[in-house]
Amino acid sequence: MTTRAVIGDAPKRREDLRFVTGSGRYLDDLAFAGMAHAVVLRSPHAHGLILRIQTEKARTAPGVLGVLTAEEVRADGLKPLRPSAEANVQTGEKFAFAPQPLLADGKVRYVGEPVALIIAETHAQAIDAADQVVVDYVPLPAATTAAAARGSGSPQISPEVPGNLCLDWRTGDAAAVEAAFAAAAHVVELALDNHRIVTNPIEPRGVIGLWDAEQGRYTAHVSSQSIHATRDNTARALGVAPAAVRFVAPDVGGGFGAKNFVYPEHVLILWAARRVGRPVKWIATRSEVFLADHQARDHLAEAALALDKDGQFLALRASSIANAGAYLVFAGGVQTFQYIHLPGTVYRIPAVDLQVAAVLTNTAPIGVTRGPGFAEAVNIIERLIDRAARQCGFDRTELRRKNMPPPTAMPVTNAFGNTIDSGAFPETLDHALARADVEGFAARRRESETRGVLRGLGFAYHIKGTGGSPTENVDIRFEADGTVSLVTGTQTIGQGHETTFPQILADRLGIPNELIRLVQGDTDRIPLGGGHGSSRATYMGGTAIWRASEEIIAKGTGIAAEALEAAEADLRFADGRFEVAGTDRSIALLDVAALARDKGTRLDTYHAWTRRWMTFPNGAHVAEVEIDRETGQVRLARYTAVDDYGVLVNPMIAAGQAHGAIAQGVGQALLEHALYDPVSGQLVAGSLMDYALPRADDLLSYDLGFNATRCTTNPLGVKGCGEAGAVGAFPAVINAILDALAPLGVGDFTGPASPEHIWRAFTSHNDALASRSRAY
Repeated sequence: MTTRAVIGDAPKRREDLRFVTGSGRYLDDLAFAGMAHAVVLRSPHAHGLILRIQTEKARTAPGVLGVLTAEEVRADGLKPLRPSAEANVQTGEKFAFAPQPLLADGKVRYVGEPVALIIAETHAQAIDAADQVVVDYVPLPAATTAAAARGSGSPQISPEVPGNLCLDWRTGDAAAVEAAFAAAAHVVELALDNHRIVTNPIEPRGVIGLWDAEQGRYTAHVSSQSIHATRDNTARALGVAPAAVRFVAPDVGGGFGAKNFVYPEHVLILWAARRVGRPVKWIATRSEVFLADHQARDHLAEAALALDKDGQFLALRASSIANAGAYLVFAGGVQTFQYIHLPGTVYRIPAVDLQVAAVLTNTAPIGVTRGPGFAEAVNIIERLIDRAARQCGFDRTELRRKNMPPPTAMPVTNAFGNTIDSGAFPETLDHALARADVEGFAARRRESETRGVLRGLGFAYHIKGTGGSPTENVDIRFEADGTVSLVTGTQTIGQGHETTFPQILADRLGIPNELIRLVQGDTDRIPLGGGHGSSRATYMGGTAIWRASEEIIAKGTGIAAEALEAAEADLRFADGRFEVAGTDRSIALLDVAALARDKGTRLDTYHAWTRRWMTFPNGAHVAEVEIDRETGQVRLARYTAVDDYGVLVNPMIAAGQAHGAIAQGVGQALLEHALYDPVSGQLVAGSLMDYALPRADDLLSYDLGFNATRCTTNPLGVKGCGEAGAVGAFPAVINAILDALAPLGVGDFTGPASPEHIWRAFTSHNDALASRSRAY
């Protein structure tokens, strides 16, 4: 029996049967004859000089095949890693940065930096040998925060980055903003710390490297979400052409941005495979995930909003500094593109002035996670609006609504000239408030008070530009057995593409879904690919599928006309068949493909395209929390969201993506914090015993709805749905907490809303009241 699920249907994920029955094939499941194992020896110091590395004893340990240090890196001519963005996206001005060494050379700059690579017959032997490598360090003072890195007497992390300052840039209309603030009836100010987090995908990073001496070619099997770009950067560091390196990704257990970019291990393991003449395997431990994965957020901002007497927004001013970590990976790109792309987000703000900086610190390098840059911008404006409502006496719902453009005004262009193509912001907000039963909140708050707990209501409106790498391609191949291979340059890392991509092709070509096979995760299968990042896959890959399908229909029309003995102008294509208008004569597309194959003119079609703009998913999230007065414990009581993801290819999968993203946003708000000791530079929250990931009892069943407006930047009408929940949840939950604390006079707090932080907010406010009382 054949079935056809198309755009808008919600079939269950076909890949899940493989996963739940233990048939998934992840990196650690792969095995190769003669495979050796590698261990990375990492720095125990946040900052220090390396005087000497003694490897003699380790080299003679049982089973050891090689011990590699910066000395061997230099001897073999390997190159360091460079940032994924080296210059200001807007101006082209070069960032100050130091290339990242594959193995620390003379100096270490963060706890967890690779110092040596040990290869042995077994993993246990590699660990034992690593213990016998002796490194003589001279510890240096460390700076773990952006403020510390810019302070007087701060340690110089890299000579290429004077004062640790990678970039310091101002953009917008400072004069217009100054005038608006001078004329404003109300001005509100706020200092924000969007604290650092560890992304923690369930499957850690890893590489299995192979070297083919006859072909002079490397193959890397990886857990990665962007194999083409990572392949290219790895090849550059190895000093070979990209064609000399193949990257293959099997099933990937999540990424969340941590697997977007190249790491030293990608290069080191391939290099090690060539040196020892054996396949070499390295899989990160969970400790290495904490210490050495690219981390996220860590963004300080001082922001101010000017309003007229009626609450109309007049101007926004923000001065921010991003902690880039020890090496610049992509923080510069985030700060000069994503973060400044939609200042003010969905609100009409005629004048904006932004001061943007990024600095190096002695911490793990910052990469990206769901909503980079956009999440920081949304947090700033949503927190400012609540502060304005409380300080100036406005209704916070009405304040948002009156500053949103109506649906009839779409598309809208913001103060920086960036255009949002579609959305119904006030309507979506109203749907969310109604769905959350905001009118019933007062009664729920009174009931909470009877139990001695505080209750707060918060909301936030999120938006994010999605698109990522601007070019994408697909190759659609009609196989001799009657199946269709859909080869993509995008990459699934758990989002359900094995289900949704065939839905798009089935919708366009009328082919039964079970005959469509998704092929991805191999740089040899397709020439380029943007992988998965910035919720780009359905937009970019789906558009390529759509346009390739149009080409297939056009090519098939001539062959079908010949087979049906009809003029091409008389043919119509629908539901997988070419039909002669006004007759009962028709032929199936798959039969046309077989005829084309016999004629030597295959219907196989390759299509590549480059986007001109992005999609803008958006939505309103409403959170309610309860807080225990005695302990400061925060409990998420209700969570409602109404999101606009445009046309939903598969509503069930879209909802699943939103649920996962919300969990991450809630986790940052309530629990997660990648905290470093300010003196030693050690990661204090360096394990799952110390870093609080959200668990089932920290969350609840979300009430999720959709209010779709069709996106006009792609033929499918879709908008990326993978990140929005994390962008909206963080400020929504924090606003709910501050609403609960407002009756106690607490106006702010820093860091996740852990019981300790909330309790300290209580006590510091009470201490301040007591101090004022004594003064009188």
